Amino acid sequence: MDIFDKIQKNKGPLGQYKEMAHGYFTFPKLEGEIGPRMVFKGKEVLNWSLNNYIGLANHPEVRKADADAAAKYGMAAPMGARMMSGQTKYHEELETKLAHFVGKEAGYLLNYGYQGMVSIIDALLDRKDVVVYDSDAHACIMDGLRLHIGKRFVYPHNNMEKFELQLQHATKLAKTTGGGILVITEGVFGMVGDLGKLDEIVKFKEKYNFRLLVDDAHGFGTMGKTGAGTGEHFGVQDQIDVYFSTFAKSMAGIGAFVAGNKDMIDFLAYNLRSQIYAKSLPMPMTIGALKRLELLQSKPELRDHLWTIVRALQKGFKEKGFNVGTCESPVTPVILNGGVPEATNIVFDLRENYNLFCSMVVYPVIPKGMILLRIIPTADHSLEDVAYTIKCFTEVAEKLKAGKYSKDTLAKVQVEG
Repeated sequence: MDIFDKIQKNKGPLGQYKEMAHGYFTFPKLEGEIGPRMVFKGKEVLNWSLNNYIGLANHPEVRKADADAAAKYGMAAPMGARMMSGQTKYHEELETKLAHFVGKEAGYLLNYGYQGMVSIIDALLDRKDVVVYDSDAHACIMDGLRLHIGKRFVYPHNNMEKFELQLQHATKLAKTTGGGILVITEGVFGMVGDLGKLDEIVKFKEKYNFRLLVDDAHGFGTMGKTGAGTGEHFGVQDQIDVYFSTFAKSMAGIGAFVAGNKDMIDFLAYNLRSQIYAKSLPMPMTIGALKRLELLQSKPELRDHLWTIVRALQKGFKEKGFNVGTCESPVTPVILNGGVPEATNIVFDLRENYNLFCSMVVYPVIPKGMILLRIIPTADHSLEDVAYTIKCFTEVAEKLKAGKYSKDTLAKVQVEG
């Protein structure tokens, strides 16, 4: 069989909707400056779909730092991979400051979070090592684990009883193989907003020998007294052996970093294939990240306002009887009953008749019969935005209950081919 024949017959669980969804439900174009109000299909919408948590994307100091660095260095510098010719004092400065901020001895920059996580897992583990990981781990973790040819054990999401059981299996196997154990979880689970049980996980270190890797993409900048992450929130940052986060959320940029003890970071610097064989992070992004980190640390009022919005939004949803799960972070899921047709009709109604834009998640990402509308609050939103959104969702929920969205087909929209 020609491999292209195969993809014509099976376009994938999401790709099957391409003809009906592209340009509207999938790959929508939001235009204008990043913020709570952007333009979609020619009209302004209240936007709850960007991970710009503390509002740095259009902060004037950030925009100036980005522009000045681009004017001075262009997008090409530095030319080459870090190991060969792409090292600069700014890359080193950013690594040092990031590591210090999250309470670690050393740090290393990554060009992208996704490929960085895949490469970290690949570099740290060999065939003798054993992995124990949360079932709801992000796709980048799953893809990294696919490269691991050793054994891995998964535990049901945040189930500490099953976690210990899998630790016991891993410990027994590691004694046979002569390898080590790596536990992987997230600080904030980005789909439903609950927290990894880091405080409970680290207690098992007293009984079992393992290292802990935490993906804190949604926790860095939002969680903890200073914004240093979910480990700081729980008071266990020092127990996280490999701390990872991306710049694509609170830092409103591109890139990522990993932090831990110096020996481990030195090892990764010389063994991360996704960095050794990739061009260095461009200078404007590196210098821009320095400015973002400075503001994240020096302007706690941004994070304070974020949490004002978060608390008002989640409190408002709960008071109206909405199911927001067990979210403990800014990520706010609104969980409804229904399938793909109902979901598309709800989102269509929100966008066209309420001028409100949020992301929907349906099967196969979540179980059949569920609709998840994910709301991402930011420091740029207002309490008026919150009140309006609660009003819109209340009306939509009444329509859903009355069966007004129950159709057998997706909402009729003009999509782009």
